[in-house]
Amino acid sequence: MKKTLSLVVILFAALDASAQGTFPKSLKEDTNGYMSEAYWKQWNPKEQARIDSDIEKYRKADGTVTIADIAEGTDVKVEQISHDFIFGAHIFNYDQLGRTEYNDRYKALFGTLFNSATVAFYWKTFEMQPSRPRFREEYWDTERFWNGQAQPYYMPHWRRPSPERVVEFCKDRGIRTHGHVLIWGNRQWHHPEWLADCMTASERAQWSRFTANPAGAVKTDRDKMTDEYAATSVGELEKMFAHYADTLEYLYDKRIREVAEYYGGTIDSWDVVNESAGDDRRGLLVPDSKLCKSIYGIMPGDYPYKALKSAEKYFPSNVKLNINDYRRNRYYAEQVKGLLARGCKIDIIGIQMHLFDPQECIDIAEGHGKQTPEEVRGYLECMSEADRPLHLSEITITSPGSDERGFMIQAIITQNLYRLWFSCEKMMGITWWNIVDNCGAPGEPSISGLFTRDMQPKPAYYALENLINNEWKTRLTARPDKDGTIRFRGFKGNYRITWTDKHGNTQTKEYYLK
Repeated sequence: MKKTLSLVVILFAALDASAQGTFPKSLKEDTNGYMSEAYWKQWNPKEQARIDSDIEKYRKADGTVTIADIAEGTDVKVEQISHDFIFGAHIFNYDQLGRTEYNDRYKALFGTLFNSATVAFYWKTFEMQPSRPRFREEYWDTERFWNGQAQPYYMPHWRRPSPERVVEFCKDRGIRTHGHVLIWGNRQWHHPEWLADCMTASERAQWSRFTANPAGAVKTDRDKMTDEYAATSVGELEKMFAHYADTLEYLYDKRIREVAEYYGGTIDSWDVVNESAGDDRRGLLVPDSKLCKSIYGIMPGDYPYKALKSAEKYFPSNVKLNINDYRRNRYYAEQVKGLLARGCKIDIIGIQMHLFDPQECIDIAEGHGKQTPEEVRGYLECMSEADRPLHLSEITITSPGSDERGFMIQAIITQNLYRLWFSCEKMMGITWWNIVDNCGAPGEPSISGLFTRDMQPKPAYYALENLINNEWKTRLTARPDKDGTIRFRGFKGNYRITWTDKHGNTQTKEYYLK
């Protein structure tokens, strides 16, 4: 514990004093003009008051605690020690930042700022060779290995640490864990390349008609497929690739089963299916079909339904099963409702929100970009129709520049969006994607972190720190009634109740407010 506290002190001391001093003390205060008048007209006092009202309504509850042995005339200290709401981040850069001091600062965030960690389970790097899953740490997962890499970004398992040690780290610190992802059609990031070897010789010969790169069949996507493939019906493809379709269905099920057997209920929740709404929208997910002519390439037929059913069969009932997508529209909502109607277990709906392009954040600051209060409320209301808790499972807010203005635009957008998301009735959590600058996947922005690459906190970090550990954490004293009962209103979560008993001794008890 002392080590963790000392690391937090380091984090707070590290920020440049000028940046710390220019962060607005309230949402209405922007004397330096980082954001335009048009932006503040959108995020106006009436909107802020509505957000505050909804936070009070949906994120708080009334607590009642009776203490039998309290000394007469003494107050009771009520201190929130954990949130019911999920404030998460992915932990893909565990021990990979190149220096022990950077890694220690990174780890210290879990348990001080973040109470949930998304753990990488991308199939392509989790099972690089068939039937050889990377559950346990090997040499090339160690801090020593990564500290010796001059160009870590080019390693195949960059941002993909073996999960076992990461899960143990989180459990030791009481951090909720979320597995990402079991089934996803993406060839670049998820499908193992060895799946191509599952085709028979005749199937590979057929495949050569549909792509200019038959040896890399599993890497191909719709943009690389020939016109002949586009003109071939699903029924014809099922006949051509009967063995491959059966094998894929078996391997998809096997992957879910093996992960579930290994972890059981150890990991709290899973993204079972990722980014499948595009196939659903196009009518490509046909029940009882053996094959899906997916936007990603050939997939097992009706794969989201089958994956959710496999996960329900293999995981314990207390494990939360999620569906996840970057679409925040009616197509995705209708897919979820359709799967629920077919009897799928979907406990949480994951929604992504990535502001990858720095220009998007500049446009927002100027008042004519995305993520206005009206737009945010629109997609949250749409996704709430499926009547499941919502998880903003992946969010990116980029600094449009590495100067003071760029950092401050990121911080102010972060503060306002978190407040609005937090106020949504169905919202159960928000997960920041890349904590550290220049540690995202290729193509993702290099300045979207809460910290610089050398682990110096940016103003956006302080914005979240203030919200999570100050504004949204209840600390108060209460005077008990004659029967020793205290009543209070606070944010939902775990509390420590401290009082002095009739013998002058300090007593404590924990209380869960829900």
